[in-house]
Parts: sequence; structure tokens; C-alpha cells
Amino acid sequence: MTDKKKGRPNEGSPKDFSDRDHRSPAVSGQCAEVLELLRNEGAVLSFRMTADLAIPEAAARIHDLRGMGFNVLTVILPEVEFRGRLRRNVALYSLGVPSWPAPGFLEERACE
Repeated sequence: MTDKKKGRPNEGSPKDFSDRDHRSPAVSGQCAEVLELLRNEGAVLSFRMTADLAIPEAAARIHDLRGMGFNVLTVILPEVEFRGRLRRNVALYSLGVPSWPAPGFLEERACE
């Protein structure tokens, strides 16, 4: 009998991240908005993303960017005045240097 599998046998997507060229991944949607904001403004409060820019799950987008290997830093500020009110424990996000890959990201992927 012949093998009726579709695709090319023994040729799949590379499983070893270290075999790929080391370029930052393509980012789209709200993750792209957040990344552009971090690049342009340097540091951004979580409230600014959710209230002013209509990005309701800012922490989730930050998590997604970190999962792609971006070096997103978080500082928790004990108190911030936002729109005339005192807010406590507010996240301030910024990009580290280098912005991609985050330190150790490529080594972690090579071990998987």
C-alpha cells in the first residue's frame, strides 16, 4: 500500500528554535499596539493602556509579548495619581535592553 499522508514526509516545521534565524517574531493586533507604545513612549502605566487606549487586557498582552521573547520589564508602583484619584499597586511597563530576545530566551528555547 502507498502512504496517503498529505504533505512532505520527514519534513516538518523546525522543532529546534536554535536552528532558525534569530529575528524577532511578527507581532499583530493588540500586541503590536502595545509593543509600538512601549517603543515610542518608553514606559507606560497599565491604566493608560486600559483606560486611554482601549486595551482591556493589558497584562495579557504583556504576557503574550514575553512569550514571544520580548524583554518587557514591570515595575509595580505603590501609588500613582491617575485621573485625579490615587491608585495603588500600578504596573509600569517598559522594554529592556535588548528589547528582543529577552536574556536567556534563546537558550530556554534550545532546551525544549
